[in-house]
Amino acid sequence: MNIKIQDTIKFIRNLYDTQDFISLHSPKFFGNEKSYVLDCIDSTYVSSVGSYVNQFEQMIAEYTGAKYAIATVNGTAALHVALKLSGVQSDSEVITQSLSFVATSNAISYCGAKPIFIDVDKETLGLSPESLSSFLKNNTIKSQDGCINKRTNRKILAVLPMHTFGHPCRIDEILEICNEYQLALIEDSAESIGSYFNGKHTGTFGTFGIFSFNGNKTITTGGGGMIITNSEILAKKAKHLTTTSKKQHPYEFDHDEIGYNYRLPNINAALGCAQMESLNRILESKRSVAQRYNEFFSNKGLNFFVEPVNAKSNYWLNSIIMEDKKSRDIFLIELNKFGIMARPLWKLLNELDIYKNCESADLTNSKWLEDRIVNIPSSALL
Repeated sequence: MNIKIQDTIKFIRNLYDTQDFISLHSPKFFGNEKSYVLDCIDSTYVSSVGSYVNQFEQMIAEYTGAKYAIATVNGTAALHVALKLSGVQSDSEVITQSLSFVATSNAISYCGAKPIFIDVDKETLGLSPESLSSFLKNNTIKSQDGCINKRTNRKILAVLPMHTFGHPCRIDEILEICNEYQLALIEDSAESIGSYFNGKHTGTFGTFGIFSFNGNKTITTGGGGMIITNSEILAKKAKHLTTTSKKQHPYEFDHDEIGYNYRLPNINAALGCAQMESLNRILESKRSVAQRYNEFFSNKGLNFFVEPVNAKSNYWLNSIIMEDKKSRDIFLIELNKFGIMARPLWKLLNELDIYKNCESADLTNSKWLEDRIVNIPSSALL
């Protein structure tokens, strides 16, 4: 076995102080989780109505600096509603990155729209402003009807970047380009609770931002998501749409449009409230883990991915960049063989059969990263 891999296995086992299996990212429960969940059970309000839902929404809004937060059953549902309320509809298009989890493009498809895949920056892992600007300049027409794709004659309505592994992309430049072309900006911040760009929390730059609280995220509600926005009108629409579009009435069931049963259950929100109380401790520990990784890999001649310029990352997943695909695969095989979970990047979305016919720009950086990145255990040490 390669000495660097041997040393890495030893380091990770010492870091997490165990000879047992080490997962990629496990949740941490050391606060009021049990107390709040039991209180929720005692109240009998365990579904989508209950005080913890409102409290969790308020905590997220206050933490991120957004004016409004709307809790959903998962991050994909949050993204679907955010896109729909941004005007994304059948036979329109949304520009996004190919280097992303499949939920990003799936949510676009839920709206009947088509994704356009463009490249990412090596320095951020997120959507490249240069790639975005180049695609729009060379492939679209600005008209009274909006931004029209010259090849498909479809209207491009939105841009959907992702803050990959919790690392903020160059979201300020992306926002400027969106404003120039009159495109809605929706941030896929699913992985980036606790991450900031130029002192501003991810998810608060665009019309909407969304978060995920799946079991493998920085904090969890078991399963859950959140929409954030600064628009009171859009916030009210989001809450209405995610509550089956039911009109307010003491007892009548009247629904004024096709809605979705997307509201977060109270019992999940109870867990989320306790997790939010511990978020700063979790983030502090995860930054410490990342710093120790960086010091170790720097001494071994391996490239550990650090937070981008002007960003403060939550380091949801820690990543190392290998020399090539062969060395990546050897690293993955050996770590997993010895009980340390390691994972590659997702398969690029344009390479999936379900999206292979979608339009793509040059994806040189995305492919380069796909061939080299390895994600390693990233749980907080608490």
